[in-house]
Amino acid sequence: MRKQWFQSLLMRRAVIILILLVEIASFIFLIAAGTLYSDIASIVFRIISVIVALYVVSKNEKGGYRLIWVFLILMFPVFGGVLYVFLNFQMSSNYYSRNLDEVVNATKKYLASNGAVKYKMGQEFPAFLKNAEYLEKTEHFPLYRNTKTRYLSPGEAAWPVLLEQLRGAREYIFMEYFTIGEGEFWKSILEILKDKAASGVKVRIMYDDMGCFLSLPADYPEYLSSLGIECQIFNPFRPFFTTIQNNRDHRKITSIDGKVAFCGGMNLSDEYVNLKERFGYWKDSMVMVEGDAAWSLTCFFLQIWQALDTKMEDFELYYPWKNAPCPIIGEGYVQPYNDIPIDSEHVGENVYMNMITAAEKSIYISTPYLILDENVITALCLAAKSGIDVRIVTPSKYDKWMIHQATRCYYRELVEAGVHVYEYTPGFMHSKTVVVDDKAAIVGSVNWDYRSLYLHFESAVFMCGTSTVNDVREDLLASFEDSDEILPEELNYHRGWSLFRLILRLVAPIF
Repeated sequence: MRKQWFQSLLMRRAVIILILLVEIASFIFLIAAGTLYSDIASIVFRIISVIVALYVVSKNEKGGYRLIWVFLILMFPVFGGVLYVFLNFQMSSNYYSRNLDEVVNATKKYLASNGAVKYKMGQEFPAFLKNAEYLEKTEHFPLYRNTKTRYLSPGEAAWPVLLEQLRGAREYIFMEYFTIGEGEFWKSILEILKDKAASGVKVRIMYDDMGCFLSLPADYPEYLSSLGIECQIFNPFRPFFTTIQNNRDHRKITSIDGKVAFCGGMNLSDEYVNLKERFGYWKDSMVMVEGDAAWSLTCFFLQIWQALDTKMEDFELYYPWKNAPCPIIGEGYVQPYNDIPIDSEHVGENVYMNMITAAEKSIYISTPYLILDENVITALCLAAKSGIDVRIVTPSKYDKWMIHQATRCYYRELVEAGVHVYEYTPGFMHSKTVVVDDKAAIVGSVNWDYRSLYLHFESAVFMCGTSTVNDVREDLLASFEDSDEILPEELNYHRGWSLFRLILRLVAPIF
């Protein structure tokens, strides 16, 4: 069975990639042929490029993206402008965005805020109130109190906790992940899901097609359906040259009865629990949320599910506290949030900026990738120059060589400003966490790079005044101890290497 799946997987993927390559080659050939045999065509394409370049410069978009597009248009004036128009003005992409936007806006009513909770937080943690205000006013993400949180790291520590909670499901299990891969980890989960579905529990799985491009066969939804499990594929990868393929579902969410939820950086594959070694030791994390705040993560799942499905659902059917209030008495404040790239609100980046500017003593960060917009770089450097202890840990062993080199392009500016940059020596740092002043923390799927901050669907949990904040802090401190700090003298590169990294930093937003 496994061999047949693998052969089917390779055949489908190979055909898709071949068609995509032919499409790209045909586009370039037609433009080149048109300009070769017609001076008028060449002039028209160049005029289009000039108009597009002016449009890009004036567009309300991140400077890195504007710069790379202007650079490409200048380098390839004949077809650069046409390529931009072709990629950015497609009806299918616009329809997809409008449909999702309508669903999200229509379902925000299920996320009711509580002014008393926000007022209480303002008294206890005034420096972080602005972040809670931003998430609530701009995106309607409520702030909760009746919630317990538990930090789970590394992946092998999270595994048994996740299984235990799945076994306790009574009404439904919703799981949304970027990557699912066959192996012992996923097998242990699937066995529980099969049993639960057979006993009448509603089980839904949603995964990103690109994330599972090489790990699951095309007919996997049918296989899950045969087990009584509903399945949706997010943004199926098609052999069409379109920017919508950039918008991947990078979120990692599990909701169990709307009472318990998980969120973090872990996908459902063996490397995440160190059963399979890929890049040395895999360091990852997630947070378990129990109580009122689990409802937000449930709604996040349902919003995307409904956007992919044709049937409209009443979210109230899944609300766990209809008959009695939540009995959980938690500590501190918890606020799950997500980031959807169909609007101009870069929630992930703005939350990180709020955390940086709220800091008075320390900012500790873990991320697998560090490819930053100038605003974020400036904020981190200014914090370090102002006497704040800023530390960032990235991997020493990488999954993508080019992205790792792009990450290193930012080291010099940060280190020279006083930021302590570390590389995790045991292996691959995939955890995405932030702790500020030992008072507030974030655990989620949001990397510190362009794709996570501007292109992908992401989710995270903001916590303030909980014991989990200290757990995340201790984990980060241990990671710093297991890492090598980047020293200024290590950043004196050979001229040729420096030129390569200069170019790499210019094109980094496309990685």
